[in-house]
Amino acid sequence: MSKKEERRLRVGVLGCGPIAQAAHFESCTKARNADLYAICDVADELRERMVAIHAPQRSYADYAAMLADPELEAVIVATSDAFHVPASILALRAGKHVLSEKPLGVTVEETRALQEAVAKSGQVLQVGHMKRFDAGLQAAKSFIDSEMGSLLALKAWYCDSTHRYTMTDALQPLMLSSAARRRPAQDPKSDMRRYLMLAHGCHLVDTARYLAGDIVAVQARLSERCAARCWFVDTEFANGALGHLDLTVAVRMDWHEGFQLYGEHGSVIAKTYNPWYYRSSDVEIFHEKDATTRRPLGADGHFYRRQVEGFADVILHAAPMTGANVRDGVESVRAMVAIARSAESGRRVRLADVQGGV
Repeated sequence: MSKKEERRLRVGVLGCGPIAQAAHFESCTKARNADLYAICDVADELRERMVAIHAPQRSYADYAAMLADPELEAVIVATSDAFHVPASILALRAGKHVLSEKPLGVTVEETRALQEAVAKSGQVLQVGHMKRFDAGLQAAKSFIDSEMGSLLALKAWYCDSTHRYTMTDALQPLMLSSAARRRPAQDPKSDMRRYLMLAHGCHLVDTARYLAGDIVAVQARLSERCAARCWFVDTEFANGALGHLDLTVAVRMDWHEGFQLYGEHGSVIAKTYNPWYYRSSDVEIFHEKDATTRRPLGADGHFYRRQVEGFADVILHAAPMTGANVRDGVESVRAMVAIARSAESGRRVRLADVQGGV
């Protein structure tokens, strides 16, 4: 673990659910430039358990009270998807920086409203697309930006496994819950198409955008059979490249995620692991100029800690943002809505034309 810097960002985590327990509390305590300053949740028993384990300086049952704390500098919004936008806007209005879990929101309109709030606030908002802090993906991105030249095509896939929870239960802490936790008005899993797209599709879409740039149109097909759902998405990028995205939940095999890129001066092929292994993607970069293939090690695979450190560097040191910004979050939601509309209609859908939610 890196040595703690003298000046560290004081972070409060909103929500004590699974993603906070598995990722955000630990990331703040391990980050070289941030501290877990506060924990906030309406469920008293759950919050007190988390305080006993992670030892923040402050504990709050009321979000407004946490935001009123002058020592608090930033908030990680680790709530259900439906609460991401309102919680982020309240934090911005209180003068706090925000790291919001993905997806940024559940409709195009609410994410646009948040984008406007960020612009007015002058605060930093980063979206929790933590795969941008995978050293393998970062090496691929560096090659694309500096050596690859024009991009011809991208193929990317995100295929959850039927054995996923057998694997993750061996890696994660025992998840605690509470009957007093705050729930959204609608059970997110009451519409599984929508739930899977928001929970998993956002990773696939953001990886595609991170590597290949803006998506301008999609044509999607959806197959629902064998107790699984499979979206195949033909994708058009603003730079003229073509794409094919495969979102399948769940495959009868190991976790299957990765991408291939074909460019003017080389190519990239990558295998990405279940994120809870904290293992960077295996990336092979082929350089046409000398006919060599190079493979970065990516020894530091703690994406969640690295995203907190990147977030804090932007705020404390005015470093360039390497994570997903608010526009990235908006465009990710817009792409997911377009995929849903295309799968329903069977037609090509331009992202600029979509409104509403998945």
